[in-house]
Amino acid sequence: MVDPSSVSSAAQKKEKENYKFRTFLKNNADCEELDKHFADLHDELFLGYDCCKCNNCCRDYNTVLQRDEVCVIAPFVGMSEQEFIDEHLIQTTEGFEIESPCHFLNENGECAIQECKPLVCRDFPHTDKPDRLGSMLSVLSAAEICPVVYEMMERLKEIYRFRTRR
Repeated sequence: MVDPSSVSSAAQKKEKENYKFRTFLKNNADCEELDKHFADLHDELFLGYDCCKCNNCCRDYNTVLQRDEVCVIAPFVGMSEQEFIDEHLIQTTEGFEIESPCHFLNENGECAIQECKPLVCRDFPHTDKPDRLGSMLSVLSAAEICPVVYEMMERLKEIYRFRTRR
């Protein structure tokens, strides 16, 4: 698997190929079959992967929180909801955001709010969710920061024999 520190440059080298692969999938893949491949690869590759050794997502993505998550995290970090909002969040139309890098990423790479971290963090990179075909742009974006998603894309190309069909 590609090293977390070099996944961005590796993905940039594959950018054109990945967009061609996206088009190939849009024109040829069965949605349910693709979702099954994603889910299987997600389970296999994340089984032995320690995200705390990477945390690129925590450094590169803003985190969107819902109001109910603010209500849980604020007391966990010893703050009132308003103090937490004022100190850590930006209000957006989608809810609240923690700007990257995440304020709760410790120097040792661990999440300080692991016990109550937001759903969007727990579910990242969402590759085990349905309708991956409809969200391939998000998957390609995730492949630029997540070594596991980068590996999934490479394996999917093999599964679909993409390199031999160019």
